[in-house]
Amino acid sequence: MSLAVTSTLNVKSPAFSTNEYIPAKYTCDGANINPSLTIENIPKNTVSLALVMEDPDAPYGTFDHWIMWNIPVTNTIEEDSAPGVQGKNSENKHAYSGPCPPSGVHHYHFRLFALNCKLNLPNGTDKKMLLKAMDNHVLAHGELVGLYKGK
Repeated sequence: MSLAVTSTLNVKSPAFSTNEYIPAKYTCDGANINPSLTIENIPKNTVSLALVMEDPDAPYGTFDHWIMWNIPVTNTIEEDSAPGVQGKNSENKHAYSGPCPPSGVHHYHFRLFALNCKLNLPNGTDKKMLLKAMDNHVLAHGELVGLYKGK
């Protein structure tokens, strides 16, 4: 994916800080709802946002937990919400799937992208298709990394 990125988004959560543990509420050990995310430094010409949440520490390769695009330009994605079109995660669900590592500490990357357009993608779109569609449309990106170790 070629990223003609001109700036970096600042992605945070009131629930946890970068490289700190994600509260169980947002995992399979709790309510399994998405945490609130705040996005700062969004370029003025942004038309929509996209989100990819993934776990690169999964035993069989990167596990995609949440895929979403056409999120209206906003500084907050609320807890337990899906403001955009949800794509297919690694569980073949069009939804958020919280951290649920089989063993050890895993890193969960919440990657946000500011796009210069809305994306016209079919149902069933997965991360690979989303990233390809975003090619040459990314104005800025940023990420928040949280940790979780299953119970």
